[in-house]
Amino acid sequence: MKKVRVQCRHIDLAYGATQVLKDLSLEIEPGEFFALLGPSGSGKSTLLRLIAGFVRHQSGQLLVDGVDISARSPWEREVGMVFQNYALWPHLSVWDNVAFGLVERRIDKASIRARVGAALETVGLSAYGERRPNQLSGGQQQRVALARTIVVEPQLLLLDEPLSNLDKSLRAQMRQELLALQRRLGLTTIFVTHDQEEAMGTADRMAVLDQGVVQQVGTPVELYDRPLNTFVAGFVGTMNQLPSRIVARDRTGLVLDVEGLGQLRLPWTGAPPAGERLLLCLRPQALSLHAADAAADPTGQRLSGVIESGEFLGAHTRWVVRVGGRQLSVDTPHGIWPHAFSVAARVGVGLDLKCARLL
Repeated sequence: MKKVRVQCRHIDLAYGATQVLKDLSLEIEPGEFFALLGPSGSGKSTLLRLIAGFVRHQSGQLLVDGVDISARSPWEREVGMVFQNYALWPHLSVWDNVAFGLVERRIDKASIRARVGAALETVGLSAYGERRPNQLSGGQQQRVALARTIVVEPQLLLLDEPLSNLDKSLRAQMRQELLALQRRLGLTTIFVTHDQEEAMGTADRMAVLDQGVVQQVGTPVELYDRPLNTFVAGFVGTMNQLPSRIVARDRTGLVLDVEGLGQLRLPWTGAPPAGERLLLCLRPQALSLHAADAAADPTGQRLSGVIESGEFLGAHTRWVVRVGGRQLSVDTPHGIWPHAFSVAARVGVGLDLKCARLL
């Protein structure tokens, strides 16, 4: 299948007085698995529907391989879409559901047999052609929806939260199957989700949207390690965001007055962000817990606190620790720590400030 580039240029879309997409510009590379991530109401599903042709923008351009398709009807766009609820015909067999788009296009019967058979084999459902959708599991229904989409050989594959109806373990399995299928077909794919784990586990790159505005575009690692603003920092993963101001600086670092914690020395080269008021941002894994009577680090970047709560998450435990006037989230890996921590215990909190971001 042909790999195509998708470009959104300065797109505005409003429903009456409600602006849903605001001067939105994006470029999606040929063959890329691209995720649109954001909270409910951020505009991500609207953007997907716009690309599919179900809604129209008031200004801007939507280009596929350099051709503006804004005026084309949905059936003229060579786009395949998998919906959140799969939208399978309940009265038709799996075979007939997959064949439906080819029948509507008046493809000859021999080609339909060959293409439906190949699509069902691709998604591992060759033996299920005679079943009805209600005789399938959720994961199998999703595969039928994918087969029905790829059988018409679209240029673009659009996925609107296709995993949200599945349980957690099946979501993880289907996520990998979906990615493997996309790699095998080479289809440019746009995937909408509000689940950051899904986006980070599948996407080559992703865009974070909020209130119709693109906040940042990049690889999952870039967005996690180097968020450009406080919204991305808080939405992609968990982040301790500490109001601070710079009180001194030299060639090797900055001295910050951190609200509720006091002064900390931050290793830093180059110019800090503009503005007197900044946020010192640290992921929970950049903090560590120690016995309250343990020796302080030579750098002095250790504070005293009290554990207020803990949440066991399997691979790690996330603690909420009161330090001075602030609550900090701290992750400790499961099973390797020499000290048993508990709620209400006094602890030392180590800060790896090499991992900090200033926003």
